Amino acid sequence: MRSMQRHLIWTIFVVSLLLLMGEASIAIASENTPLRPGEKLQYKVYWAMIEAADVTLEILPMEKLSGTPALHFAMTAATSPLVENIYPVHDRIDSYADAAMNHALQYKEKKQTRKIKDVEIAFDWQKQTVIYSKKGKKKAPVTLMPGAFDPLSIFYFFRTHELKENMEISRPVSDGKVCVIGKAHVRSRQKVQVAGREYDTYLVEPELGKLGGVFEKNPNAKLQIWVTTDKQRLPVMIKSEVAVGSFTAELVGIEYR
Repeated sequence: MRSMQRHLIWTIFVVSLLLLMGEASIAIASENTPLRPGEKLQYKVYWAMIEAADVTLEILPMEKLSGTPALHFAMTAATSPLVENIYPVHDRIDSYADAAMNHALQYKEKKQTRKIKDVEIAFDWQKQTVIYSKKGKKKAPVTLMPGAFDPLSIFYFFRTHELKENMEISRPVSDGKVCVIGKAHVRSRQKVQVAGREYDTYLVEPELGKLGGVFEKNPNAKLQIWVTTDKQRLPVMIKSEVAVGSFTAELVGIEYR
């Protein structure tokens, strides 16, 4: 069950990490951007046929970090009542990017399972470095590539770009320990049924590359993401098959406040 919990979190991490795009600068005030404070996306995550967790992605009101206007993204994950009795998980990730969506500014992750995890990733663009801290203990700075995002803000950067079939796309991303170029392939356009609704989507297949966690146990692990073809570019379904089994995440609710 511990492996199942780890894979659930890594599935969400990979969705954020590997939906990667080119290096264009996007003005958040543009009418064409899908990023609007008040958006809330709700997902159900299934392990085989078992409802394993609820995941929520939100765009919160803009804030200022050290005087810099920042977009605030948040993800929460909580195990379903059935899994809660076996291995409870209550996680929250907060991510901040500059208002023009050029790069990440800060990332915070709090996990509450049987152990508490408190992680912060600070991006210093004057020094071109990122520092990973866990429970206040800092690791050595890591050099950043220009335009790097964190594992959550990269998900939203992805949504500011149009897709087309047979694209190979990339963007720097950092988890505070390394800064790498991730790649993904837009395979084909497909109609899919998700939670009783049909969507017109693109199938995106990321390359997992050097990811750790449970993916180390299965180098052939495959992740597939279906993203809507409209301007919202919503990930409506995610599927993966790894050592611990098959996972599916489905979009079940959208709110705008």
